[in-house]
Amino acid sequence: MILRRFTSADAAALASLHGDAEVMRHIGAPEPRAVVESSTLPAVLREYDSLPAGMGQFAAAAPDFVGWFSLKPATSVGLDPADVELGYRLLPSCWGRGLATRGARLLVRRAFAELGLPRVVATTMAVHTGSRRVLEKAGLRHVRTFRADWPDPLPGAENGDVVYALTRPEWLRQSRH
Repeated sequence: MILRRFTSADAAALASLHGDAEVMRHIGAPEPRAVVESSTLPAVLREYDSLPAGMGQFAAAAPDFVGWFSLKPATSVGLDPADVELGYRLLPSCWGRGLATRGARLLVRRAFAELGLPRVVATTMAVHTGSRRVLEKAGLRHVRTFRADWPDPLPGAENGDVVYALTRPEWLRQSRH
């Protein structure tokens, strides 16, 4: 699997991912293609100029487009904006193949070995066991569960959301084994 910067040529692939109801089940409503083309993808492309090198949202290919992985300043509800957030989305046809874990580990390694970041965090719904397992396999550990007052809660929101984190010293200890 390779992680590369998105280009404007990725609009259809990204729209397919963000428009998939299964992909968006624990995130929100599927995004229409017009929104991906006019807003989502242009925002991703602009971030390459505003974020430090090595950070941003990256298209994942194995060998064709399978989804994306991101390493960006934390913006999700429940996270400290001083932290760096790991995120990912994969096409359902790619679930269960270890690709999410592999991509997450690649960005965790980049965060600590290349960028020297102090901490990586991630969040997901408490009921999203698949995503929680990926975060654990990538070395992150559950640090807390919280409940947010969502305006239009998704099924399972009553169980809360979880925060996972990994510090650079913890990663260094893990990578020695």
